[in-house]
Amino acid sequence: MMGAKLRQFAGVLRSLWIYHGRDRTRHRGMDRLHGSFVGRGDLVFDVGSHVGDRVLSFRRLGCRVVAVEPQPALLPILRLMFGRSPEVVVVPSAVGAAEGLLDLHLNLPNPTVASGSPAFVAAAAGAPGWEGQHWTHRLTVPLTTLDALIARHGRPAFIKIDVEGLEGDVLAGLSTPVPALSFEFTTLQPGSAAACLRRLAELGDYRYNAALGESQALIHTRWLDGAEMATWVSTLPQAANSGDIYAVLAHAGLPDGPRAPQT
Repeated sequence: MMGAKLRQFAGVLRSLWIYHGRDRTRHRGMDRLHGSFVGRGDLVFDVGSHVGDRVLSFRRLGCRVVAVEPQPALLPILRLMFGRSPEVVVVPSAVGAAEGLLDLHLNLPNPTVASGSPAFVAAAAGAPGWEGQHWTHRLTVPLTTLDALIARHGRPAFIKIDVEGLEGDVLAGLSTPVPALSFEFTTLQPGSAAACLRRLAELGDYRYNAALGESQALIHTRWLDGAEMATWVSTLPQAANSGDIYAVLAHAGLPDGPRAPQT
């Protein structure tokens, strides 16, 4: 038990160093990218807040934030950072297709990849680039939906979703379109991104762009439709690993975010 707690503590410290101690150019890039979608006074949902680096970015832009995080080990950090701010609400919950409970798979040395998706954990087993990652503990956590969060806090201008394979479930719990959102994808599960794109097509007329890894820059010179984005994701090499797809309602106007260098 003590060994598990020490590994978890070390994992949290590692996340703090990675996401808050890096070169500040990453934070500036994050602000430029987020600033393409939101502005002062806008409401943002950060689903999978982890150690709060995205929350800080949205706050620097003057946004109000609902920070949703299910990992008990990370909640004290979020409350320490934002507990006194009336502009940030910390919700200790996972998000999915229906309210209830969720079995969360914990990777104690690397809390970044905690997941409520058994399929994600299975896909990572033995996959290139995921060597040494082990989900050794499980924890039952509360489960809410985007619809329930909207009913309580209001309709957001932007939703960030980063939940390690559970993105499709999160979108299944959204019944009305929002102006813009992002969701993480991995090359471990290209079908998961395709399912998210299909769900968004049911909700509204969205256009898409993407940022690879932690580049904080959009890779495409124009906004793609759902079929084009699904094709692009399906042809990525395994080594691309992960990124975020950005979706904007076509009638809301397509932002011109920071671009990744073209090769």
